[in-house]
Amino acid sequence: MHSFHLFKQPYWIAWLLVLTSWVGIAKAQDFPSTEIQSDDLRVSLYLPDASKGYYRGSRFDWSGVISQLTFQGHTYFGQWFQRYDPYLHDAILGPVEAFDPIGYEEAKSGEEFLKIGIGWIRKIDEQPYRFTAPFEITDHGKWRIKKTKTSVTLRQRLSEKNGYGYQYTKVVELVQGQPEMKLVHRLENTGKNPIKTRVYNHNFFMLDNQPIGPAYEVSFPFRPTLISNTKGMGTVTEISGNKVAFKEAIPPGESVYFVLGGYSEEASDYDITLTNRKSGYGVRITNDHPIVFLPFWGIHTTLCPEPYMDVHVMPGESQTWTTTYSFFSTHSSLQQP
Repeated sequence: MHSFHLFKQPYWIAWLLVLTSWVGIAKAQDFPSTEIQSDDLRVSLYLPDASKGYYRGSRFDWSGVISQLTFQGHTYFGQWFQRYDPYLHDAILGPVEAFDPIGYEEAKSGEEFLKIGIGWIRKIDEQPYRFTAPFEITDHGKWRIKKTKTSVTLRQRLSEKNGYGYQYTKVVELVQGQPEMKLVHRLENTGKNPIKTRVYNHNFFMLDNQPIGPAYEVSFPFRPTLISNTKGMGTVTEISGNKVAFKEAIPPGESVYFVLGGYSEEASDYDITLTNRKSGYGVRITNDHPIVFLPFWGIHTTLCPEPYMDVHVMPGESQTWTTTYSFFSTHSSLQQP
């Protein structure tokens, strides 16, 4: 009698949901991952792996995928999307980076083009490049990973092909004594052709999983101007002085997207501060290279200023750059930098 009632609705549905959640947790534990920690920050990362990695898509750099960062009990990243697939172009978490493709226009359909942090990718047709396309990665290169208590070094080496080859290193490093995380990059050109691309960070922020709306503001050291407005500026958001502020919450299923200007050619303008005024917690992002393009995107679950910078490396040479994330609370002695 009891067993019969157990599998009647809604009981069997509840049990199915529980079992499904258990399966999801078990699968999540199978992804290669690691954790680093300082006195102030605790960071969980997924590691690149061509067969078992959390992210195996062809859009974003595979290195330094940060699934969560905790500062004073407050979280900054997480799963902002509903549907997960390791090959889905944007099923990824944290302050993740993407390089523009190299050699896409020259390649014919069926031939290969290059993306730093991913490898060689097969072109599927003669249409312009679009990051949503289901490209096949033909060569992932070789990844090496080295870990300490406060840092992870991820190095990808891609042997020369079609005149291109590189060694790309990213170090995710926590600064002892400061609530700071650095992404330290080095790109060495080991091929015969110059490497000319751009890289940006999507910055999928989710401060304490709070919906994106009037509690948030994003400030700059310059007065931003509006270059283009696809959606949201003037309705959901507005420019007020040196800030982008929210007039209302982004409704579920909706988005904002626009491109900002107003920055100079100086690296000092690569200085973006995001604050949740309700919680008093925020983050400041700086870089030692200037901004060359600045889109701004957000949905109900995540807020993303997306600064781009140039990467130009001649054969036999290298380029280095560092992005610094400084976390703060306006309610403690750790004030905004």
